[in-house]
Amino acid sequence: MPKPIKLENISLTFNHKICFQNFSAVINYGDRIAVIGNNGSGKTALVKAIAGCANILEGEIYIPDGIITGYVPQTIESYPQLSGGQRFNKELSLALSKNPDLLILDEPTNHLDIYNRKSLMGMLERFKGALLIVSHDEELLNKNADILWHIEGGKIKIFNGKYRDYKINAALTKNSLEEEKKMLEREKKSAHKKLMKQQERASKSRKGGEKKREEAKWAPIAAGIKKSGAEVSAGKQKSEISQRRYDINERLKSLEISEEITPSFYLNSSSVSFNLSVSQGSAGYENNEVLSDINIAIAAGQKAALIGRNASGKTTLLRALTDDRNVLKNGVWIVPKKENIGYLDQHYSNLDFNKTVIEFISYIAPQWTNAQIRKHLNDFLFRKNEEVNEKIPLLSGGEKARISLAAIACRVPQLLILDEITNNLDLLTKEHIAQILSVYPGSLLIVSHEPEFIKKIGINDIYMAENKKIKICRLDTV
Repeated sequence: MPKPIKLENISLTFNHKICFQNFSAVINYGDRIAVIGNNGSGKTALVKAIAGCANILEGEIYIPDGIITGYVPQTIESYPQLSGGQRFNKELSLALSKNPDLLILDEPTNHLDIYNRKSLMGMLERFKGALLIVSHDEELLNKNADILWHIEGGKIKIFNGKYRDYKINAALTKNSLEEEKKMLEREKKSAHKKLMKQQERASKSRKGGEKKREEAKWAPIAAGIKKSGAEVSAGKQKSEISQRRYDINERLKSLEISEEITPSFYLNSSSVSFNLSVSQGSAGYENNEVLSDINIAIAAGQKAALIGRNASGKTTLLRALTDDRNVLKNGVWIVPKKENIGYLDQHYSNLDFNKTVIEFISYIAPQWTNAQIRKHLNDFLFRKNEEVNEKIPLLSGGEKARISLAAIACRVPQLLILDEITNNLDLLTKEHIAQILSVYPGSLLIVSHEPEFIKKIGINDIYMAENKKIKICRLDTV
């Protein structure tokens, strides 16, 4: 068996940011390790350094002689004529051809269709060596990792177990900390009541001293001492409670649990009465029929997902639904007008990259007051002044997804179409997007290759593009 790889006091810091410090760990042959954390936390830099492709970390990485490493990066520049999924498969084949002791994959499922995802996961289960994966894909994390390195708050925490267990553990810890916070509030109220009673007794003692001259001379002093002692004691207890509350809040921040988003959506009567249907439809381009025998129906408020292999016709169907002039279609198509469809892709093409967050929403909803705009942005977690005044090009991928959906919520469309919007998003942002879509009251059609995400948003129907046809199916049978 190959000797273990050792990491000792690894740190990644920048002038403006500490990603993580003083991390030590061992990678044994056969380990299944997943690196998780928010976008920009340093995951890619960490695995690049272990793969020997970067040298920006402080600390030591000890790789024994004879260890063979296979590495597939997140961004693959080679093979420009191929799709993202095809590029990944090429690089993975090259990495595996080395018969590596350690296989490092950075976001391997980003561009894979549902079939290639299954193939990858099956291969990883059979792989004998050590596996180190950067991923935001819950299905991959649960199937192919049993050790988690979570980068959060300037540290890397190690958790032994599946991601689902990690989430359960984090939820239990959160509930315990929330209960502790409630108990602190009760202690604070109790301490305040106790202080009020002590001050009341001290006040009565001063008044009683007026009956006798001698008592009048000394009682106020004694009462003052009592009062001072009570206030010092109460102040000390208040300080202790504040410190405990701070500690609890810091521990809550370190948990991989998203803040709940409950935005408000308003639908008018025309949206509520909406329905979409295609009967005996076909769609394609000149001299190239991509899809035939299309039969789909989405009622008002219904959520549907479209799945299928890469290049199976999913994008062609979306273009046909949005009345793209380049798409030729036949059959009976009952769809809303283009202006009543909200379309969002992974590149967030609905955004105006010349505006700030608040300028963009002001442009979308000119009838709203500044207070209404701030309330709306607050619902989508844009709360601080620096957040709402940030230029859109400077937003992270997750922030761009949230502001895109915030814009759509300003005037809810009859039909919302989402094309692979979760690519490259961290687990926290995916949770936020799922929360938003789960309460979206309009009709929704989403293209996604992530079963866990599809389940979270409450999908009613699954349509599959296969062999130039669109058929209805169950997600668990794919």
